[in-house]
Amino acid sequence: MSGESHVLQSHGVGTVRKFEEQKVYRQARELTNRIYATTRQPSFARDRSLVDQVRRAAVSIVSNIAEGYERGSTQELVQFLYVAKGSCGEVRAQLGIARDQGYLSEAACAALSGQCRLVSGMLYKFIVYPQGSGLPGQKRHTQQRRAANAADERRRILDELADQRKRNPNGR
Repeated sequence: MSGESHVLQSHGVGTVRKFEEQKVYRQARELTNRIYATTRQPSFARDRSLVDQVRRAAVSIVSNIAEGYERGSTQELVQFLYVAKGSCGEVRAQLGIARDQGYLSEAACAALSGQCRLVSGMLYKFIVYPQGSGLPGQKRHTQQRRAANAADERRRILDELADQRKRNPNGR
């Protein structure tokens, strides 16, 4: 975000100004890269429909984290994080289908599903933090700043008029 950032705490690391700095974003991106690598395996790659579906769901996780963060309001951030969390469940369901079809071993499915659960848990913690923090987000902060600036400008104009009247009591 340009200008003032929608600053959130990154689970004990301090303030974070870019979604790329979020641990959950980095984990989700790693998961997506693992999904792409897994779906390139010849047995899996033949099922183009499932490959496309699981890749889209994995990309949705990363994309919704980024989009929610960039929206600038806590309410929208939380909304997009919930969508990302839902996409984690979708990936896990599709991995189960891939295992059932023999495209993935039990171990590979368990490892990827475990990473999905990790990202989902991180998303949940990330959702809970801004909801309970009272953070207004950039949009609300910007609106409040504009209102404060307008009030300051009105006061400045009124003070200027009062000074003019003091200097010129007869209105000349």
